[in-house]
Amino acid sequence: MQPIPAFDPAALARSLLRRSRQGALATLMPPKGDPYCSLVNLASAPDGAPVLLISRLALHTRNILADPRVSLMLDERAAGDPLEGARIMLAGTAEQAGEVDAASLRQRYLAVHPSAGMFVDFKDFAFFRIEPTAAHLVAGFGRINDLAPAQFLTDLSGTEAMLEAEQGAVAHMNADHRDALSLYATRLLGAAPGEWCCTGCDPDGLDLQAGTTVLRLDFPRRIVTPGALRAALRELAEQARALNN
Repeated sequence: MQPIPAFDPAALARSLLRRSRQGALATLMPPKGDPYCSLVNLASAPDGAPVLLISRLALHTRNILADPRVSLMLDERAAGDPLEGARIMLAGTAEQAGEVDAASLRQRYLAVHPSAGMFVDFKDFAFFRIEPTAAHLVAGFGRINDLAPAQFLTDLSGTEAMLEAEQGAVAHMNADHRDALSLYATRLLGAAPGEWCCTGCDPDGLDLQAGTTVLRLDFPRRIVTPGALRAALRELAEQARALNN
């Protein structure tokens, strides 16, 4: 039997959280707690926690308001046998975002689901954040791990300045540095050429998207200030350009 290659389960779990745009949401139906599963679109909060935009008219939302316990299945959507790809099951509670948090989550959600702009302001829709309590990762034979939230969520302590600058940085990269975004995707991450854009950034990395393809570029170090963010983006662009020399 061949040895099982080493892998980092926490890093894979973080990547799945950041790259996932759809998932299977399981809620509990009152009054008996029967399980109910539905397909939902999602984005990620700055710390990586899943964010949903859901209607109070939907059964899964009514279930959450009665009992906030949920589970969420995310997978890589790889070609071929889907059971050969990595997937993660999150257990946790879903809570409606407060007014301040909702404003930030709105920007991040619409960046990856722009079509939601047609109904995001409907009165029955609201943003919900899933607060994970545990995760079960399956990444192939011998690669099954249970993880605590601290292992896959991003620590946001001391990063307030960087998070305040996020939207401006994303807009600037998309307006003035699409060439750098393309280099990140094609040379650093091995993706095919495309209309790559930045949909978000956080202390751990940058989220890139072209059509339905989503990539995650990890920063070389933890980023906590706007200046450090600019420096890391320049450094990554220089690394990508050097790969062509």
